[in-house]
Amino acid sequence: MKAVVIVTHRCKYVCDCSACREGLESPIMKTAPIEAQPIPKSMAAPGLLAYIAVSKYADALPLARQEGMFKRYGIDLVRATMASWMMGLGELVTPLINLIRDELIKGYVIQADETVMQVHKGTGKKATAKNYMWIFMRDGPNGSKIVLYELGPSRSHTVPLRVLEGYKGYLHTDGYEAYETLADKMPGITLVGDWAHVRRKFDEAVKAVAKDFKGEIKAKYGLDLINELFRIEREEIGKDQGLEDRLRIRQEKSKPLIEKLKNWADETTSTLPPKTLSGIAVRYMLERWPKLILFLGDPMLRMDTNPVEGIIRPFVVGRNNWMFAETVRGAEASAALYSLIVMARSAEVNPFLYLKAVFTDLPKAKTAADVEALLPWIWKADPGIVLHSF
Repeated sequence: MKAVVIVTHRCKYVCDCSACREGLESPIMKTAPIEAQPIPKSMAAPGLLAYIAVSKYADALPLARQEGMFKRYGIDLVRATMASWMMGLGELVTPLINLIRDELIKGYVIQADETVMQVHKGTGKKATAKNYMWIFMRDGPNGSKIVLYELGPSRSHTVPLRVLEGYKGYLHTDGYEAYETLADKMPGITLVGDWAHVRRKFDEAVKAVAKDFKGEIKAKYGLDLINELFRIEREEIGKDQGLEDRLRIRQEKSKPLIEKLKNWADETTSTLPPKTLSGIAVRYMLERWPKLILFLGDPMLRMDTNPVEGIIRPFVVGRNNWMFAETVRGAEASAALYSLIVMARSAEVNPFLYLKAVFTDLPKAKTAADVEALLPWIWKADPGIVLHSF
């Protein structure tokens, strides 16, 4: 890391007419305008702000830890100042986040998930109460992802209802009941089930029984069929198959397995006590069956929500270090900056270079086109710079 002090000299001009020179009139003076700054009246340059943001949101370094790191370089930069800067950046990138939301709901399939977040002040609740960070994701151009983190005061349907207003298409989730309520209020949405959560419940049932039981484990038959479905997706379909081939393989190989699994579940469910893990797994699957089999008829759908769970991971790693957000404003800033960094990485763009460009150019933006040029999947770095995430 190299820290430098940037000194800006603003020239002041005085009218040189004879009247002004001789004091007959009050002299006219003009000062050169200051360049638009990411944080008005702040000493923080775009590069420093990008460094702090990437350190916190990409590398999971809390501001308190960064304060100590700066101190070792002889730089007195306290965490309260850095926190104020991050909140200012959250407000700065609002036009960009609004564009991202507009692009998100143009998708054919959106995946969604949520995770706990603690916010101490500004929620109207106790500091120990649960808030939630919601994550919405769809595929973007050239393998990139369009991602939106959104802070919510609860785990109810009201947050996705607000974010997804106007959306019509598939919503792929883990089966949480709030999404059912959402679908009732948004008839344009079709919910898709998640086989990863189904497999997880079967796996838990098999492992629990296998500890003490050496005989036949009924849930293992279902788990084996589900694992075979995932093997087909992973090995025979993969990422390279076109949509027509993907649909053909699913119809030829996955559909017979699905039918076998359904017949087995229908015959077995009455033999399993409802409170056992095996009984819970089978009933969990059957209750969601119509949503779980949608992937057979539409090659654009996945079997699981693993992509959006992967998008959550950087936030969860960071949360394990910084533990909580002090204010709602700070949490909302974190949501915006996480969104940009995750999207930059998915587009194989260096997040530091990207954020530095955003913090430099966004304050100067005059038109919607100026803002749009800074979308992560559109922005391009200088060709001479290697575009690798770090």
